[in-house]
Amino acid sequence: MTVACPDVISVGKQRRGRKQKKKRKKRKEQLPNNGNIIVSVILPCPILEILRRQRMVYLFKRTKTAGNNNINIPSHSPLLFDDCVCWGEREEGFAVEISDEVEGGVVVAVVVVFVMGGAKAWMFSVVSVNLNGSVLSNKHVCWRWRSSAAQQSKPISWSLVFGLMLFSLGIVSLFTGHVVSDLDWYSRRLVKQKLYFKLDGSNKGPIDIWKSENGKSFYGCSKRSRKFPHAVRERSSNGYLLIAASGGLNQQRTGISDAVVVARVLNATLVVPELDHNSYWKDNSDFVNIFDVNWFISYLVKDVTIVKKVPDKFMRSMEKNPYSMRVPRKSPPEYYLDQVLPILKRRRVLQLTKFDYRLANNIDEELQKLRCRANFHALRFTKPIQELGQKLVLRMREMAIRFIAVHLRFEPDMLAFSGCYFGGGDKERYELAEIRKRWETLPDLDADGERSRGKCPLTPHEVGLMLRALGFANDTYIYVASGEIYGGEETLRPLRDLFPNFYTKEKLANEELKPFLPFSSRLAAIDYIVCDESDVFVTNNNGNMARILAGRRRYMGHKRTIRPNAKRLSSLFMERDKMDWDTFARKVKAVQRGYMGEPDEMRPGRGEFHEYPYSCICKKNGESEQVRGNQGLKNRSKEEEPVLGANGDEQVFLI
Repeated sequence: MTVACPDVISVGKQRRGRKQKKKRKKRKEQLPNNGNIIVSVILPCPILEILRRQRMVYLFKRTKTAGNNNINIPSHSPLLFDDCVCWGEREEGFAVEISDEVEGGVVVAVVVVFVMGGAKAWMFSVVSVNLNGSVLSNKHVCWRWRSSAAQQSKPISWSLVFGLMLFSLGIVSLFTGHVVSDLDWYSRRLVKQKLYFKLDGSNKGPIDIWKSENGKSFYGCSKRSRKFPHAVRERSSNGYLLIAASGGLNQQRTGISDAVVVARVLNATLVVPELDHNSYWKDNSDFVNIFDVNWFISYLVKDVTIVKKVPDKFMRSMEKNPYSMRVPRKSPPEYYLDQVLPILKRRRVLQLTKFDYRLANNIDEELQKLRCRANFHALRFTKPIQELGQKLVLRMREMAIRFIAVHLRFEPDMLAFSGCYFGGGDKERYELAEIRKRWETLPDLDADGERSRGKCPLTPHEVGLMLRALGFANDTYIYVASGEIYGGEETLRPLRDLFPNFYTKEKLANEELKPFLPFSSRLAAIDYIVCDESDVFVTNNNGNMARILAGRRRYMGHKRTIRPNAKRLSSLFMERDKMDWDTFARKVKAVQRGYMGEPDEMRPGRGEFHEYPYSCICKKNGESEQVRGNQGLKNRSKEEEPVLGANGDEQVFLI
């Protein structure tokens, strides 16, 4: 509330009580008409104290002393306000009365005084004061105190006025937000709903460790809409786009699916991408050796025109070699239109190198769905890889109704790159330090600091402890997908002891695997298939395969996917010897809530799209709502795509 002081305010002694025949004259003091404004707000005591220290606000209460009702001018004294203590102080003859003892009545009002310019003016509100029978209620009175040495008032500072107004609005907004948050907090606890889950996944209900009960209401939906135009023909396109993917199999997979979207944005003809032959994996496999190229071209024919190579006749007619460039990571479509398209139109053939994660996460929804169609449908493995992968899945199913697939990234180069220490003593420190020298730009890292921040992959032993603590019995069958394990069998022994039914692709398909052994990407493709078909997928890291498979399993019906909460688990593993097993298991279950692959673990637009493909996941019609507030999960028709979920309704283990 804003109140302007009148030109004249009466200040002086005014006796109340018995009526006297002769009235005392009142002393009057003229206030200059300089637009002094007093703002009355309700603020917490700590904020008022800050303002008071800056000479911007004074607090006082009205009292009755020595037979008059004037404002007292005491020295420093405490004022009780909302269970806080504020202090008044003397300044230029002004002080605030602190006492709340009033003869014949109780004062329930607090005065807030803002000092503006040189003139000190204030306003106080009396809600109810009963002094000797006189009742004052809901009155606003402007006061001005002038010291014995009268000072000349200064003109008003409008910047201060507007600053105080903005400050008041900010305080109101702050408290309003807290009220809304508190109401939401209480509503979540007072309103009991069986299928209610918070967005952070930390619901208190039991979780089935084998499958997501909440995920059965969602399914992958990436069907192109009728409004999405058909791809331009090769002759009408803006040119040929060459893509050089980089990294291992799954890193290249992200680059390929993003390249399809970029070609669509540029209205370009996409040439089948080239795979990286110079990475750490040293695999000379081409696209046709890993993926079904004909299926890739035909599946996306309505979205993007794809050819196996640039026509020879066109290449011979070119005056210059194809132009190569590298775009920044996470570039939005606008960057490609502004920076890449003009070059493509001018040169007609353009190559984008090191193409991995070169497209932004948040783009148009139709383009996101094209991303999903490319990744989850168009990129199908070749027949030999697909057949062997399915054989391994069948052999695991013959031994157990359900099984866990564990992706272990524990290769020497990966451990060296992480900068972490895994308990191998001086030998480990020396060996990993030598490998680390391959990357000249890597900074020196504190191993303990990296572990406390959750940057270190779990050891095989830690993975086993986590799974047993979650409730998986030691007769559970596990399939371990991995490359070269640092430390070999000695490193794997603790995991084998915890889960004796331990299998790998080498153990399940010894002879059949030989043709694939020289090619790390093809071996990774076989592991990909088994991990995708498993009932539960577990990872010890947050690498490319872990993210890509987590996204695919969400798209295919939210099959149970467990990723470790490494930051919280690291401290538990360090204190493992200080607690009994039941306590350890209970704490592991607590920290893993929100990391079990439920639909509501990540808000739409957060995280990597390949890991959280929110635009391509829809909720089935006719189901009760299970995830609230997730605007990325949209309702779609059941006819779009089938639901692919976890198998079986067997025994349930709860955490």
